[in-house]
Amino acid sequence: MKQSIAPLSVLLFASIASAQPAITVYNENFGVVRDTVALDLTAGISDVSYSGVTAQLEPESVILRDPSGNVNLRVVEQSYRGDPVDQERLLQMFEGQTIDFYKTLDGKEVVVKGRIIRAPSTVMTKNQYGNMQQKRLEPIVEVDGKLITMLPGIPLFPSLGNDSVLEPTLTWKLHSDRSSNFDAQLSYLTNGMSWKADYNLVLPETGDDVTLTGWVSVENNTGKTFENATIKLIAGDVNKVQTAQPVRREKVYAMAMADAAPAPQVEAKKFDEFHMYSLPLATTLRDSETKQVEFVRAENVKTKKLYIYDGSGDRRFYGSLNVNQNYGQNTKPDVAIYREILNSEENGLGVALPAGRMRFYRMDDDGQMEFTGENTIDHTPKNETIRVYLGNAFDIVGERKRTNFFTHKTQDMILETFEVEVRNRGEEAVTVQIVEHMSRWSNWEIQMPSHDFEKTDAQTIEFPIDVPADGTVTVTYTVEYTW
Repeated sequence: MKQSIAPLSVLLFASIASAQPAITVYNENFGVVRDTVALDLTAGISDVSYSGVTAQLEPESVILRDPSGNVNLRVVEQSYRGDPVDQERLLQMFEGQTIDFYKTLDGKEVVVKGRIIRAPSTVMTKNQYGNMQQKRLEPIVEVDGKLITMLPGIPLFPSLGNDSVLEPTLTWKLHSDRSSNFDAQLSYLTNGMSWKADYNLVLPETGDDVTLTGWVSVENNTGKTFENATIKLIAGDVNKVQTAQPVRREKVYAMAMADAAPAPQVEAKKFDEFHMYSLPLATTLRDSETKQVEFVRAENVKTKKLYIYDGSGDRRFYGSLNVNQNYGQNTKPDVAIYREILNSEENGLGVALPAGRMRFYRMDDDGQMEFTGENTIDHTPKNETIRVYLGNAFDIVGERKRTNFFTHKTQDMILETFEVEVRNRGEEAVTVQIVEHMSRWSNWEIQMPSHDFEKTDAQTIEFPIDVPADGTVTVTYTVEYTW
């Protein structure tokens, strides 16, 4: 097995002693944050505030506990303030009051007084079509008995105002059965986190074996920087309700509450019905930052190039008879290019590959890599086949036409004959899969086919044909529908 995954030690949860935050990021733009809060409690009720949380925290998801289980800790009341003070907020707090404004006038620094008649704000209004839209209200300040619709300078606030916070803050009333001093474990869900996988596949000058490199990109838009954090990634479709309804979070909470020892040198881990990847080192993830880490590398992975001509498009059978003579006459000349990869250990892989984008490159004879196409893949478990559409062939074209259409006057029957031609103007012979759809009715039979075919599902057949260099192959067949 020639593939390797960059030592993805399963760094489960930061120990309380290390005080490192731990993050688990999901594909669906949310994550679980686990942190520590130093508590110094008295017997009975204690008031505690903690301002190290994200700006997109989900308050109802917060879990605060003593990981040792020695303290009978109970959250009596919790408040979350996610509106940290800024200039606009302070102007609103001092609306109706007179404050100082600093500015430079004729090269001199001066302070003028102004009364804030209206602070700047954003309101929702309806436009002429009745649709809601945002409207920005500019400030109005009275200076020397006159009103101006702008700030006369940099505002100098006398204080932060009442009940203001500088950062998103959790405030608790905690009940303890005795006085205690310990590090509590804080866990919560937050929006604003996401991750994705990207795969770069490089083909040699000739041949179909690739070198595959996989990267994960972790993005943090939570409003908080995580210093020296351990980061895990979950690949899979985790159910999470987006509306204000009861949220099914059992699997997410299970991660938040778990406390297990690290398992060294584990490449990837199955977690419940999903797959977990852990970044090899603790790292600082800043707000509005995207961090990338290589997570898989494999050489000599065999791929297979496929040429597929689906001249009529994917015409599906919708359960009712279609006798329209012109149905299915749309035709296109493009022959699609696909790459197939078997995700098996024998093929140098055999690992769970998270959904992401695959980019293909080919080495030119001058030693330079040239881009040859890309597409996305879904979450792919081991031993499954990946098929990636990469574009359309330049030197191979198809042409499809109906040569006969017959409807029996007394019997419930339609006969339809097609001619499909594939022309290869390239210098090498190719194999092309001609895909045909039997979409008029569920009961059909192929008659007089010019080439062997395979029935791939209830309404589709495929003709694998070998087309010589600078050659042409024509496939004909008749389909009989009866009902």
